[in-house]
Amino acid sequence: MTDVVLHIYDVTNSGSEKTNSTIVQINKIFKDGIGLGGIFHSAVQVFGDDEWSFGFCEQGTGVFSCPSGKNPMYTYRESIVLGKTNFSIFKLNQILRELSREWPGSSYDLLSKNCNHFCDEFCERLGVPKLPGWVNRFANAGDTAMEVAGNTALRFRQAKTEIVSASKVAYRFLLGVTNNVTNNVKNGPETPNNSNRGGSPRLQGSWLKNIITNGAKPSTSSEAENQNGVMPLPPTREDDQALLHSSS
Repeated sequence: MTDVVLHIYDVTNSGSEKTNSTIVQINKIFKDGIGLGGIFHSAVQVFGDDEWSFGFCEQGTGVFSCPSGKNPMYTYRESIVLGKTNFSIFKLNQILRELSREWPGSSYDLLSKNCNHFCDEFCERLGVPKLPGWVNRFANAGDTAMEVAGNTALRFRQAKTEIVSASKVAYRFLLGVTNNVTNNVKNGPETPNNSNRGGSPRLQGSWLKNIITNGAKPSTSSEAENQNGVMPLPPTREDDQALLHSSS
C-alpha cells in the first residue's frame, strides 16, 4: 500500500507581482477565511519523490512531473494525503501512459480541463478519493455558468428557428389561399362559395343590373353593406308603397 499525496499551490505565475499578491490574498480569504475555495494548482505524488500534473503545451502530452512540492511556476501551499493505493509501480506507469495519450497539452482549458481535473481523474484511476471540493470550486463554478449561458443561448436560437419556421408556414398558407381566390374569380365557374364573396365582379354586376332594372340608385359601399358584411337585397315595389304611405 502506498500513500497518494495531493500537493496544492497558489497560482502565482501571472508575471505581475501585484497580481500574484492579489491571488494569494484571495486564496487566504476565500479558502482560509470562509472555506469556499480559491485559485489553485494541484499535483499528485505516488511512488517516489516526483509529483504528476497537467498543463498547456502546443504539441505532445500535457502530463508532466517535477520534484514534489517544488514546482517553480507556483507558490507551494500545502499537501493532503488522499488515501492509499494497492497498485504496483508497473500499474502506475501503465496509468500514466494512458493519461499521457488522453490529455494532450493543446486540450488544456482553464474551466473545463485544467490541472485539478487531471488530478481528479488520476486519483479515480488509483482508487482513492478525488480532490476536496474547494480546490477546484472556482473553475467548476465558472464552467457551470458557461454551460448555463450556453444552454440559454441554445434555447433562444431554437425559439428563433421555430418562430421563423412558423412564419414561413403561415405565409405559404396565406399565399395559397390568396392564389385560390384569385384563380376562382378570374377563371373558375361561379360556385356557391364564389357567389357569397362580396368582392366578386359577377356578384357586383348582377346586383347593379337588378338595381337599374328596378329604377333605384346604387348606394355607397358603406350603405350597401350591413355590419355582417352581407349585401342587402334591392328594394321591392312593396317597399316603395310603404315609403310613399309613410311620407303622406
